[in-house]
Parts: sequence; C-alpha cells; structure tokens
Amino acid sequence: MSVWTILLVIAVLAVVIIGGGYVWWNTRVKTHTPQFGTKPAIPSPKPQGAVPMLKMPTARGWRGGARPRTAPGLKVGVFAEKLKHPRWTYVLPNGDVLVAESATIPRKVSGFMDYAMNRTMKRAGATYPNANRITLLRDADGDGVPEIREVFLKDQHQPFGMALIGSTFYVGNSNSVVAFPYEEGQTSIAAQGKTIFTMKDGGHWTRNLIPSADGTKLYVAIGSLSNIAEEGFETEEGRACIVEIDLTTGQHREFAGGLRNPVGMAWEPTGGDLWTVVNERDGLGDETPPDYLTSVKDGGFYGWPYSYWGDTVDDRVQPQRTDLVARATAPDYALGGHTASLGLCWLPGGTLPGLPEGMVIGQHGSWNRSKLSGYKVILVPFAGGKPSGEPIEILGGFLSEDEKFSNGRPVGVTVAKDGALLVADDVGHIVWRVTAA
Repeated sequence: MSVWTILLVIAVLAVVIIGGGYVWWNTRVKTHTPQFGTKPAIPSPKPQGAVPMLKMPTARGWRGGARPRTAPGLKVGVFAEKLKHPRWTYVLPNGDVLVAESATIPRKVSGFMDYAMNRTMKRAGATYPNANRITLLRDADGDGVPEIREVFLKDQHQPFGMALIGSTFYVGNSNSVVAFPYEEGQTSIAAQGKTIFTMKDGGHWTRNLIPSADGTKLYVAIGSLSNIAEEGFETEEGRACIVEIDLTTGQHREFAGGLRNPVGMAWEPTGGDLWTVVNERDGLGDETPPDYLTSVKDGGFYGWPYSYWGDTVDDRVQPQRTDLVARATAPDYALGGHTASLGLCWLPGGTLPGLPEGMVIGQHGSWNRSKLSGYKVILVPFAGGKPSGEPIEILGGFLSEDEKFSNGRPVGVTVAKDGALLVADDVGHIVWRVTAA
C-alpha cells in the first residue's frame, strides 16, 4: 500500500469520525422537528463549515416481500420491478407508462472529499450503472400488471423528464431536450431525435419537462451546479431556473430564476398556475432552510444563492446582490429541511379514497441533517388553488426505524389513466402502484 493510499484512507476515516461526532452532538443536543406549511419556524443558520453533515442510510432494497406502508383505505402493489434505477414516470394518452431509467454519475475525484462522497453515494444507491433508457410498460387488460415491457428509447444521456405534444415526444436529457416523432401505440422509437435545446451538464442533473395547456410552450426545470455558487457565479449562468421554450419559434427564455434545484412540475387547475418542488441549500442545519413547494410566477426570482425563504440572506454567499434579494419571492409551502422533494403531480379529489385534491410529492430523502427526513410520499391538500393544511402521508416505510438502511427511495409520482398513483422507487428498482384497498 502506497503512502498516498494510506493518507487517503486516514483522511476518509477522519471525515467519517468528525461527521459521526457531529451527528451524535446534534442528535443529543438539538434536533429540529421538520417544518411544514405556509409559515415555517426556520431556525437560525448554524454553518457547518468545510466538513458538512454527511449521514446517509445504506441501500438494501425490499426484502422478504416487504413493501411500503399506506394511508388507511389504500393498498400498494408492484407495477414493475427489476428496473435499473427508475427515476421518473410518464403516462401516454393510451395508458402506456414510460419509465426513465438513469442515475447520478460519480464525481471526478480531485481530493479525499470527492472520494468520500462517491463512496457514500454508491452505498446509498444514488449512483448506479446508467441504463440511459426509457422503458415502456403496457397493461392492456387493466389488471395492474403490464403484459408488455419494451425498451422505448435507448442511448440517451441521463434521461429524466418526458412530454408528448401532438405527434412529438420530448425527452429531457441532462444536457439537452430532444424531440422524436411518435405514433400512438408504438412500443419503441428508432428514429433519430432532433435537439431543440442544449444545457450545461453536471451538478443537479435532472431535467424535467412539462408542456403548456395549449401545447405551444415547453418548460424545462434546470438545477444548479453547486450548493451556493461556490464554483463561481459564471458557472451557474443558465442554471437554477425554469426555462420556457417556444415550440413555434424555437426561442427560449428564463421563465423564473433563483430556484436552486427545481425538479417536479405540475399545473394547478383552479388558478392555472405552474407549481414546482425545490431542493434548497445544504450546510446551515437540520431545518435551515426547508425544501419547498411553490407556485412559479413569470419573471419571478426565488432567492438562490443570495437568500432563502424570501429575503433571509445567506452570508456565505459573497458578493451579495441586494437588488435581487429585495425582490425575492417567499415560497408557498415548506416541505421540511433536506427532504429532497423531487416528484410532483396533481391529484384530483376523489381519485384515491380518503384523499382530498392536492399535490402529491415524492420525497427522496435527506443526507445533510442529524436526523433523517423525507423517505416518503405525501399529499399537500389544496383549497381554492392554494395549499391548505398539514401534509398527509400516502406511502412510508422506505427508511428503517434506526435510520441505518433504506428499503427504497421514492422519486417520480404520476396518476395513471385508471386513477392509480404510480411511484418510481430508484433504490428498490420498482414502480409501485397505489389504489383503493
């Protein structure tokens, strides 16, 4: 064993020991309760410095026929299993279900922190051999079990978001939006795609898509490269925003900015507004700041990286932009700190028994806090086009009671044509199907 290898091992052990001590201290001394709602009590920031909190359960998958727990009146079954890191689902008009199978690419190792992070992410199931494909599932007889399973589209680059507009199928790869010709009923696409929009690769890589109601615009959610622009503001240009593409002219513009990592997007039918879930910054404490659900205003700015929850300044970011902080919009609804809320879809009232209308959210789960949070699927009830009330847990049990293992991690959520709720579970390599009990 070389001297450099020994030093690397010592450095990694030091990070683990320091991180473990930090977890112990925060657990014993001050653990914050997850904050939800329109007026969260956000604790004062406690900057963690150069060695951030790093607590991640080991991915083990579902064993012995175990499955998530459900809300009363619901049941959950396996819609499809033995997938390769399913991240997102999309339902075509004929009821076919598309599943984007992709994963985080390990960091390029330039130091012991990169090495430690890659090891941790692999253990947690966040990095996985990339299938880089979209799989089609067809349940023709409606029994909840697909009879047809085909590779719908292959050789993509970390595919995630999907959208069908007319006879064109759009894919959000991490570096581009690509358009393909589509005919109803086809089970695979062999035609060459056309790139209509390019993006910077890396960092928060998920690129979700959603069309406007009239099909003339396509919205693309683009996450930041870094936590708080520590690699330079210029590297964040064109990131941390939602972009609107005019499909008639091909022109694009920033629809809203200051969104650190927007992922899920959905239309709320009462007001017709676009809503998104956003993963906030790390390194300030368990509940500071919370991830959030918010309506997205045309031209709106939501604070990142200069501030959070409106005009609360993050002093770590220098130089500051007081002009942007002054017009930063506070989000609509807090979802708890570091819950990694990724999936989002609108659930009409009465779709599932006992559940009101609202936004369903897939919370992938935290790593940057002393007591883990997320690892569940929740519903935020709506009334009059706005969030109303406490979140309702639809699915739980993804995290072990001792927080050492994750059975699964929910990501994308979608309402199927028959009204079932589909949940992509990338650690379990499963798509779950939630229906009435």
